[in-house]
Amino acid sequence: MKQARFSFELLVALVLAALPLFGQGFTVEQAMSYPFPDGLTAAAHGNRIAWVFDMRGARNVWVADGPEFTARPVTHYTGDNGMPIASLRLTPDGSTIVYARGSETNAQGEVADPTSNVNRPEQQVWSADVAGGEPRLLGAMNCAFEGCEDVEISPDGRYAVWSGAHDLWIAPVSGKEPAHRLAFVRGDNSGPQWSPDGRKVAFVSNRGTHSLIAIYEFGSQTIHYVAPSVFRDRLPRWSRDGSKLAFIRMLGSGGGFLSRRPQPWAIWVWEAQSDQARQIWQSSSDANGSYPAAGGWEEEAFRFAAADRIIFASQADGWQHLYSIPAAGGPPLLLTPGEFSFQGVALAPDGMSLVYASNENDIDRRHLWRVGVDQANKTALTHGDSIEWAPAVTGDGRFVLCLSSTATQPAMPYLISRGERRMIAASALPADYPSAQLVAPQQVVFKSLDGLEIHGQLFVPRNLNGRAPALVFTHGGPPRQMLLGFHPMDAYNFMYAANEYLASRGYVVLSINYRLSIMYGRAFQEPAHAGALGASEYQDIVAGAKYLQSLPYVDPEKMGLWGGSYGGYLTALGLARNSDIFKAGVDYAGVHDYSALFAARAGAGVPDDLRKTALESSPVGSIDKWKSPVLLIQADDDRNVPFSQTSNLVPLLRDHHIPYELMILPDEVHDSLLWRTWVRVFAATGDFFDRALVKGESIHTVPPEE
Repeated sequence: MKQARFSFELLVALVLAALPLFGQGFTVEQAMSYPFPDGLTAAAHGNRIAWVFDMRGARNVWVADGPEFTARPVTHYTGDNGMPIASLRLTPDGSTIVYARGSETNAQGEVADPTSNVNRPEQQVWSADVAGGEPRLLGAMNCAFEGCEDVEISPDGRYAVWSGAHDLWIAPVSGKEPAHRLAFVRGDNSGPQWSPDGRKVAFVSNRGTHSLIAIYEFGSQTIHYVAPSVFRDRLPRWSRDGSKLAFIRMLGSGGGFLSRRPQPWAIWVWEAQSDQARQIWQSSSDANGSYPAAGGWEEEAFRFAAADRIIFASQADGWQHLYSIPAAGGPPLLLTPGEFSFQGVALAPDGMSLVYASNENDIDRRHLWRVGVDQANKTALTHGDSIEWAPAVTGDGRFVLCLSSTATQPAMPYLISRGERRMIAASALPADYPSAQLVAPQQVVFKSLDGLEIHGQLFVPRNLNGRAPALVFTHGGPPRQMLLGFHPMDAYNFMYAANEYLASRGYVVLSINYRLSIMYGRAFQEPAHAGALGASEYQDIVAGAKYLQSLPYVDPEKMGLWGGSYGGYLTALGLARNSDIFKAGVDYAGVHDYSALFAARAGAGVPDDLRKTALESSPVGSIDKWKSPVLLIQADDDRNVPFSQTSNLVPLLRDHHIPYELMILPDEVHDSLLWRTWVRVFAATGDFFDRALVKGESIHTVPPEE
């Protein structure tokens, strides 16, 4: 394994950066030393659950059985190795786990290798017996796009099927036979779904210009296409008796990244006996009728329930809600009315009710609710200062579980009973985790420059003495929402811990849910002239800075901002447009020139007026006004933001004599896979602000300018 070389001076600097600025509080390493849970799932029968714990970079699968739900690890991987675990599944009887290990591939077909290992890694599918024993390799996945880990287990629990390298693959979960291609099918094939009798697999075959729903039948070894068309069909879902197949048909292009044209869509149902398919519902053609593609929750929602009803997500009234509709057609039933959005849903084993997470009555948190599939009778399961997500119902229908956090308690799995939360696997949380030293962020609401109401979380340090330096934090996405506690997504969970760390060092931190953020309604999420089309959301960042300046305990002359991805874009935009307000910034993997990004994606297809607007909406469009120092951080295997966005910015900063520092992360990806990388990034962030804002040191370009 190749080892990175660090100077002794740099090592000392990073260690010192991790220490509290004012001689109190905790280190960034302590702030990040907790297990992050993800992938909570339940066996189809019985009361066994499973999830993934990421503890300081070592990811392992854990299980627990009701009614006590005493937790134990099944796998025993060690070390901060940058190997994520995804698509965790339990066989129906709960005896075996199946999972994917390793990252998706980049454009060159390479699995991420953040440890710079000389042996090329693979994304692989594994299984392991819950009762014990070593994991068994089932086969390679090497999927070519993010979020493609779609391992599915047969109803009898004997086989796993998955997509990888454009094909579908199948292997026995016993590992006794090597994986083989399910069938030769043209196109890029994904999204396998077993029929209830295990005799067929439905999947999506993307042909570039269109996509088809295909069905492979065992025994006859045939491929059948369901109502083939020129449209993009997706998300095949079997009825509970296997007599029908529902799928979604996309009826337009949506305009891609060059416009916000509505994306109308429809629900179709295919009858196996007659081999006939028909449309049972179609969205409107306006913005509210556009397909609600926000974080994959629309995919989780779409399913066949009992009573021959189909569940789907729609934002027909401007909020992302759950609906149900008879498979035979008819008017859809709104299951979750109100001015809120759901995010995350589980179907009860009997198919008659749903458990979902939403921000109803608590817009900057999420809680669990239950609703019938055929009547809008929702009832609250949780409430209060906690945050709940990723609901799961055990196969026997007796228990509801979820992942949950608070402002000062990192996320853990919980059993929900009669409105109460009971932590599972409490022993996995370090006893010395500094929860008592964390601050509970305050919910703040302020008006943007155009009067729009903006929500944020305000971290106020303990024991303030005089005016404190302040930071604005901007999240990425942008379809994300920061919450009043530890976040459901790993990267933002870590960034929440980083904001707690910065607050412990004496910084007042305002995390802003600017327009484009989710959970505040479609109109808020899809504003006019945003991003490359005018950066209208930037006025929310300026308004947040002015709000901070109005606080009597904030020093208005010591204000910075930081963020990653889209938050990095807004950080750079703030420095470029308002160095008079923002005196320093940390830009993690930000976009700096939308016109160059458009040119790379669409070439000559970008109109001149749009290219001009994109440039003016970008940080480089205001480079002449940029005066404040910046710390630029980016991984050079970033699969989300081209590394050229940073490498092309540096010469401009040098030409304009703008002070900058660099932290380049060789072989890392957009959302870092190594825990120690996050620690380095956040330690460097605190150190940079200490020097640039608090101590008033001059930031010198490294290497020094000639």
